[in-house]
Amino acid sequence: MSGSRTDEAAQGWPDRPGDTALTIKVPAADPLVRAPFPAHVTVLYPFLHESRLDADVEAQLGALLAGHPAFELTFAEFGRYPGVLYLDPWPRDPVTALTKQLTARWPEAVPYRGIFGETALDPHLTLANDAGPDTWRSAYDALEAELAPQLPLTARVTAVDLIVWDGTTWRDRTAYPLGRAD
Repeated sequence: MSGSRTDEAAQGWPDRPGDTALTIKVPAADPLVRAPFPAHVTVLYPFLHESRLDADVEAQLGALLAGHPAFELTFAEFGRYPGVLYLDPWPRDPVTALTKQLTARWPEAVPYRGIFGETALDPHLTLANDAGPDTWRSAYDALEAELAPQLPLTARVTAVDLIVWDGTTWRDRTAYPLGRAD
């Protein structure tokens, strides 16, 4: 059956026109990013196909996100996945809680199409993801040394952004405010 979790995991990337994602923008980290996209922490990718985003879904999404208080993330440490250098946000719990609640409400929105198993990757802010398989370790050692003096960074998170892949670029669709912290 086409579209099953197994089929999608086997297909992996690339992004597909109409894909959506829920992200946290981190403009303060933009000068550090060497990847071809702005600094962000992914809350849920992919979310629902853009064709499914009707007024009811958008209202439910807005209410769900408004139920979470605004929070701060601090980026003080680097992390790595094979071929990827990232900043580790602290605390992770607010981002993880958002992802869990979104996937509980929309279970068909499987994080990263299930490529990394039943759970999502830990929250992270990708800095670079294009060094070759034979050079990424040494390239990222040098990049860490270059960027370390600019850490820590702190970002106040007051919204989650819904973005859409149009086949060429990701574009902003809606910013959903988080609830206010007490």
